[in-house]
Amino acid sequence: MSEKEQIHTAAPLPANSSAAQSHSPQSPVSSNDDIERPSAKPEEDQPPNGGYGWVCVACCFWINGSTWGINSTYAVFLAYYLSHNYFPNTSALAYAFIGGLSISMAMLVAPLATKCTSTFGTKVTLHVGIFFETLSLIGASFATEKYQLILAQGACFGLGMGFLFVGSVGIIPQWFTTKRSIANAVAAAGSGCGGLIWSLSTQAMIDNLGLPWAFRILGILSFTINLICSNILRDRNAQVGARNKSLDWSLMKRPEFWLVQAWSWFSMLGYVTVLFSLPSYARQIGLSAQQGSIIGAIFNLGQMLGRPCIGLASDRFGRINLAAFLTALCGVFCLVFWIPAELVGSPMGLLTFFSVVGGALAGTFWTTIAPVGAEVVGIRDLGSALSWTWLIMVPPVTCAEAIALEIRRFEAVDFVYVNAQVFCAVSYIAGGLVMWVLRGWKIGEVEEMERLKDREERQRAQQSSALKMQHADEKGRTYNPGGAEGAMLAREVSAISARKKAWNLRDLLRRMMKVQIV
Repeated sequence: MSEKEQIHTAAPLPANSSAAQSHSPQSPVSSNDDIERPSAKPEEDQPPNGGYGWVCVACCFWINGSTWGINSTYAVFLAYYLSHNYFPNTSALAYAFIGGLSISMAMLVAPLATKCTSTFGTKVTLHVGIFFETLSLIGASFATEKYQLILAQGACFGLGMGFLFVGSVGIIPQWFTTKRSIANAVAAAGSGCGGLIWSLSTQAMIDNLGLPWAFRILGILSFTINLICSNILRDRNAQVGARNKSLDWSLMKRPEFWLVQAWSWFSMLGYVTVLFSLPSYARQIGLSAQQGSIIGAIFNLGQMLGRPCIGLASDRFGRINLAAFLTALCGVFCLVFWIPAELVGSPMGLLTFFSVVGGALAGTFWTTIAPVGAEVVGIRDLGSALSWTWLIMVPPVTCAEAIALEIRRFEAVDFVYVNAQVFCAVSYIAGGLVMWVLRGWKIGEVEEMERLKDREERQRAQQSSALKMQHADEKGRTYNPGGAEGAMLAREVSAISARKKAWNLRDLLRRMMKVQIV
């Protein structure tokens, strides 16, 4: 998801990051409320936009590093499993399933973790996650059978990662307003930083201390880091009136929502494949285990450097624009730089370049899913939309690496991984094309909303003129048809109308080619 990365909202997830990392929905105060009850929202309820919030950013950074970052090191474990017969009679398919299972369990447990946060509070949720993650790593160190490894490093680790991610991902938006994008981006970069650190150290621990002690040291260190951060972290749930939304079935009736889900599927098929396959691919083409772990670490370095840049650029150039372009570009880079790596005289150099640039692009989904979701369904329904997204993502994150390993050319001497590489590239390009269609819809929605707004203003001006003439003898009287509730209902009706009219296929292709920030 490795990434947690990057999903971000206080609702069920998988929470970033991007977001993958995201914005916590807050109910706006209508202008009528401000007039009638000027003191209804005390000044101290406004986000401080910094202060202790930066401490919370640091805590989320290291929690991401000690969850999604450690999960990224499964690429190192996978390369070791495939080259050693440590668990006899265990197939490559079974090993691939473990890495996907940890991410899918984190997604699947999101609703339960959200309910735990609502009922028992943030700290309890984080401590539950610490318990399961520590248990998984220590338990994996004593595993002697493949089913024990699947339960420990797969299912149990995913449970811990899910509780920690859901419990922490919605806190940062509560502390920031204008600096929210950079704060979320910095926290999301923690997964890349953690992956960089843990990938290098895990390979060194395996080489010098053996597999069991590598697991135990990871368990002890992650327990310490997560425990410190979870007790320093502070939420502002009471101040902002945060609420956890349940799954909203009405979203399933919206075609644009399904385009977002298609994007998530294609992105995860590509992301999990490249994340877990790079180190084992490096060993396949003749590089050492140490070089393979370095390639995996550099890939995480690319994520660490790329995610903040993507988060900031999306606000300037458009969230959907950037998500579509960078998702497709990642697929192109897989074709141009990853596949030819074993043809060049220095494959390590080309793989290093691909790991930096590809790593920056590969996690685009995690960085942009929350802001893209807000653009598509609105901030009020973002929590429920992300909840659906995490659940719908379970199949691709579970099966992506298994598919990649099964379609390898086992009988070949060269280009053993070429089918997996093409599969990864095509998945990313397909995701970019889906987002380009969504971009056309969004431009149409914006155009329709502007048209409806102009018509509404003309009608309001006509009504106002007529009523002023009718009540000219009543001093001080103003007319507000329907009041605040009527105005809100009218806006909702207009939004629904614009959403549906934006699917006019006659104009969709024209809008897809239009230059506009969305």
